[in-house]
Amino acid sequence: MSALPPAQPYIPAQRSRTAHTPVTAAQLRRAARRVLLRNWTGASTVPSRALYPHQWSWDSAFVAIGLRHLSAARAQRELETLLAAQWGDGRVPHIVFNPSVPPGAYFPGPDFWRSPAAGAGTGAPARTQTSGIVQPPVHALAAWLVHRADPAASRRRGFLRRVYPKLVAWHRYLTDHRDLGGHGLVSVVHPWEPGMDNSPAWDVPLSRVEPADPASFHRADLDHGAAADRPTDLDYARYVRLASDYRDHGYRDGDAPHPFAVEDPGVNALLIASEHALAEIAAEVAADPAPGRTVPAPDPDAHRARAARLTGALVARLWDTRSGMFLCRDVRAGGHGGRGEPIRERSVAGLVPLVVPGLPPEVVRALLETLGGAHFGLGGPVRLVPSYDLLGRAFDPRRYWRGPAWFNVNWLLERGLRQYGHEARADSLRAAVLAHAASSGFAEYVDPHTGAGHGAREFSWTAALALDLLSGGVRARPGDRTAVRAGARARVRPEALVRGAALR
Repeated sequence: MSALPPAQPYIPAQRSRTAHTPVTAAQLRRAARRVLLRNWTGASTVPSRALYPHQWSWDSAFVAIGLRHLSAARAQRELETLLAAQWGDGRVPHIVFNPSVPPGAYFPGPDFWRSPAAGAGTGAPARTQTSGIVQPPVHALAAWLVHRADPAASRRRGFLRRVYPKLVAWHRYLTDHRDLGGHGLVSVVHPWEPGMDNSPAWDVPLSRVEPADPASFHRADLDHGAAADRPTDLDYARYVRLASDYRDHGYRDGDAPHPFAVEDPGVNALLIASEHALAEIAAEVAADPAPGRTVPAPDPDAHRARAARLTGALVARLWDTRSGMFLCRDVRAGGHGGRGEPIRERSVAGLVPLVVPGLPPEVVRALLETLGGAHFGLGGPVRLVPSYDLLGRAFDPRRYWRGPAWFNVNWLLERGLRQYGHEARADSLRAAVLAHAASSGFAEYVDPHTGAGHGAREFSWTAALALDLLSGGVRARPGDRTAVRAGARARVRPEALVRGAALR
């Protein structure tokens, strides 16, 4: 891997000015570009300068998807920087820490995770501080889309040749170490791992976890965000307990107790989508071998076969006909030898499998009905899909993952709608993503009813995915051999954008 520039010094974010003016597609594109440039550290992109001042795993994958329209080389570097922190067992950590950030700027920081020492037995990097848990595996899909932005330059740099074995090792870690239920699906072992940290789907399995002493940690997130928008102190104390116990067990999976073990449909769907992308990457690497290569060429069919097995397990284990969607499964519940029990909460994670190619037609039909029905309301009371059931017992339109709409999830659903031929619905969702990104100042998430922004502003994946939708890049899917033109102009109807945008 080529040398990367050192990370730049930490610079706190400045608050944006709000301008109540109409926003055109060109203005939105320029504003998104400014966000990504401001949040670039020299080697990677922070999600938010104040609230999240390090590199996050699935954030960087989504950021790379948008960055490819500005600079394919920079998008490649985003992914390469993350993968340079990969552990010896194949895991890609959910945070890579920037040593120039003050220790108290984020908790839990490197002093909590202690990855070089605690993770020595599982291959943690000796000179790079990371967390010890993971996030959803969207990276192979991102790498494939980044390659398609400029295939000639990607081949010259050997980008796919270098990242392919790392992505294979990453998927192997998940399938070999995290099949805790024994039925072929990946389990998450902490609510932070599926990315939907505070989902009501975690309430029951999390209730079995003894909380950490509140005096043993300080919540840095409350220094930058309203308590009403964030997880409760009790939930946070349970997050800390799970993470510290995993750390003290050496981040080992085979003999760890893992009191929280859940098969999440979103995580497994993204693994399947990325396996399909790995098949495309394998074919590309096989057709463009490194000089003097002596190892066998990658086999695309092996990835397609694995994707098919995972898809079968996803439908068999997590599909719930009564709910019309996929449900999370609590592996530790019920005492059925890993069979577990479904978690009867309607999380948006149960709709994310729309990104999986080749689902049974009856499953696709039911997912589309649920998406537009009373529980998620797309095309009715809301323009963006909420993170949780609108009618659910724990719905809260502004609290982290308990109701707000998130831009990365809606980007995935837009992709899924288009994959299954629902172009008009995809166009409508795309327009809504762009409108809410503009009006919220690229907020971390928004109220699904009002569009009011919450969490951080100038959030990187919001800007990146808006840029991707503006550029038309989401049209490329695994299996589409047509190159995506970086910066291609997509038509954006004026009525798709809004007044009152917080752009500067």
